[in-house]
Amino acid sequence: MLRRKIRTVGDVAEWRLCAGCGACQYACPNGAVSLINIPEDGIRPKVDVELCESCGECLAICPGYSIDSSSLLHRVSNHTSLEREFGRVLEIWEAYATDPETRYRGSSGGVLSALALYCLEREDMGFVVHAGMDQDRPWLNKTYLSRNRTDILARAGSRYSPASPCDKLDAIEKSEKSCVFVGNPCDVAAVSSLYRQRPELEQKTGLLLTHFCAGTPSTQGTLDLLNSMMICPEEIGSLRYRGEGWPGEFRVCLKDCNEHKSISYRDTWEELYKYVPLRCRLCCDGFGRFSDISCGDAWQDFGEDGDTGRSLVLVRTERGRDIIRSAVDAGYVKVELISGKDVLNAQDNLLMKRRHLFGRLLAMKLLQIPTPRFAGFDLFQAWLALPLMEKMYSVSGTLKRIVQRHLWRRQKYRLTIP
Repeated sequence: MLRRKIRTVGDVAEWRLCAGCGACQYACPNGAVSLINIPEDGIRPKVDVELCESCGECLAICPGYSIDSSSLLHRVSNHTSLEREFGRVLEIWEAYATDPETRYRGSSGGVLSALALYCLEREDMGFVVHAGMDQDRPWLNKTYLSRNRTDILARAGSRYSPASPCDKLDAIEKSEKSCVFVGNPCDVAAVSSLYRQRPELEQKTGLLLTHFCAGTPSTQGTLDLLNSMMICPEEIGSLRYRGEGWPGEFRVCLKDCNEHKSISYRDTWEELYKYVPLRCRLCCDGFGRFSDISCGDAWQDFGEDGDTGRSLVLVRTERGRDIIRSAVDAGYVKVELISGKDVLNAQDNLLMKRRHLFGRLLAMKLLQIPTPRFAGFDLFQAWLALPLMEKMYSVSGTLKRIVQRHLWRRQKYRLTIP
């Protein structure tokens, strides 16, 4: 069904399978793909049918259409049963940035920011490609090229709204130096797939970093949250989703005054998660298997004791291991060895999401709805680990939502930009 119904990334978007990474625009050789931010859904491709030559290069790298983990098997020769859940690793650490300001500004200890800064200052990399707050419209994101400490700290912290850092991949390819790329797991998977088409991109990418991800809420989620706080977007001077403490708060600073309004992290995520699109709920890779290093909150050690943040760090490649060990030696991060069980204890929501995925995909196939193709993720084995009633619910609950939300229909987008 997938091959018969989906021919371009435009079809991927209309079946609500787009991951919003933006890599299709970079991969398209004819300039037929442009990106738009649809408030209710996220960043989506718009295909100019007159320019599109149906070459298939956009689909070949689209993580919404297909993800194949077989290319990762060479990284680690042996793996444990636990690693089937979060991907093969060389090392697992709990870590935090040693610099107090970096640790404070980051979402969970500032490890990604510290590693990016290390690469700029000690590895002589050119810049870091990552998302940050749009200064003109703080409720939106923008892709930046950060070149120094000031840039990195200004853009530290999670952004729970659509971003497409792949829209700056051409800058990496043209760079004279190696560069760092930081994105969601789907963004990193797209970059990894692009290496087959763009060997120059692979040569110039010095490090692939990602964070654990439970989904990216649409822009509408942020707008509705602001409305519940009685804040007009035009009044906003800056907006942070978390950070400045662990886990931090959703904090809005208003223009031309010192006033700010905030909501707790727990209440913020509980509201924003309602706006996570379908494709995020079908994600097979919340732990970032395609990165060199992936990080996420070390919730197993979280307590109301003023700790300014700790991250789980999954080191997946030799390149990643060299970087983090050098960063430790240079005093950028502090690490402590932990086990795979700690990862699953800390991120049980991602574990359960993965274990339900086979049932969700099965429900979609029963209704003849196109689904993403996931190769090498052991989804059936993960589903078998669920109790019988949970297995049944993963299918029946999805069938109910598909019917109630009309997900069995293609969706024609209203092409507006907020």
